[in-house]
Amino acid sequence: MRKGMFALAAAGLLATGSMAACGNDSDGGSGTGTGSGTSSVGKVGVILPDTKSSARWETADLKYLTEAFKAAGVEAEIKNAQGDKASFQTIADGMIQSGVKVLMIVNLDSGTGKNVLDNAKKAGIATIDYDRLTLNGGANYYVSFDNVEVGKLQGQGLIDCLAEKKVTKPVISYLNGSPTDNNATLFKEGYDSVLKPKFDSGEFVKGPDDSVPDWDNAKGGTIFEQQLTKDKKITGVLAANDGLGNAAIEVLKTNKLNGTVPVTGQDATVQGLQNILAGDQCMTVYKAIKKEADAAAQLAIALAKGEKPTTATQTVTDPESKQPVQSVLLKPEAITKANVKTVVDDGFVTKAELCTAAFEKACTDAGIS
Repeated sequence: MRKGMFALAAAGLLATGSMAACGNDSDGGSGTGTGSGTSSVGKVGVILPDTKSSARWETADLKYLTEAFKAAGVEAEIKNAQGDKASFQTIADGMIQSGVKVLMIVNLDSGTGKNVLDNAKKAGIATIDYDRLTLNGGANYYVSFDNVEVGKLQGQGLIDCLAEKKVTKPVISYLNGSPTDNNATLFKEGYDSVLKPKFDSGEFVKGPDDSVPDWDNAKGGTIFEQQLTKDKKITGVLAANDGLGNAAIEVLKTNKLNGTVPVTGQDATVQGLQNILAGDQCMTVYKAIKKEADAAAQLAIALAKGEKPTTATQTVTDPESKQPVQSVLLKPEAITKANVKTVVDDGFVTKAELCTAAFEKACTDAGIS
């Protein structure tokens, strides 16, 4: 997976803009204002969800979106709701009142997201669902990864790890993502499609199956501890992202089971990759977030300029409204110890971040130099 495709496309589109300064907004959590704008180009508002469910929102999405809008000379206000639904609504109201021409959101749940999208549409504002589809929200566009494919990669990754460890008739625990996040539903659809035939044939045993509210890692750890207490025969963990995977690994460490019970993940976080290098996590899913951010920015910039976007060539059917949503869906990639180097080569994480003293030898063994 490489970051060039959308970056090059965006570069051609964005080159006409003037460079502008960046600043910080204090209201409604962390935020960044970019660009001075021009009289002919509208302003873009972006609301990110939190910093708790994944480090990516602060370390990757904020960075890449800020860079893209700044390069285009398009004024953008990017704020983080910090997991607070009331704050999410307040930020959206402020952006709508300020006259944004485009509103891009990562919803905290579909109810809150729909309310925001409805208000934006009433004000004549173009809308983009970023990363998470707002069910029955009616956004004009949706930019994300193929989330069912993400789940399939997780399911197959766990199967491969169990085969490598020669585990027979493994008992599989599920730590699903938040029940209010449609992406978590899609991930589960994907890994269920891969693992269910194994359960049906009796080759694998279905163990505890729990969702973790709000992707809360602390809650995930508690839930997994309860799972392991009830069923000490758990020999594989399908954790929906790296944060939940690490929560499970901490419990496994307490029980001296880390490294023997395969654990999945997602997001290719530094922590997740280090767990893979240490042998405590068997795989993660890398989503090249720069590509996602560039694709979303490209859409928003075209809309801000009053142009018709040409990149949303796919469609996703909203499972509640049954309406098609014009979409850009990107391809995820499975990462194991054998190809951790890919994530570093792409610049998603740096060698300095990943290869700290405790992981220096593991990085060298993985070909990271």
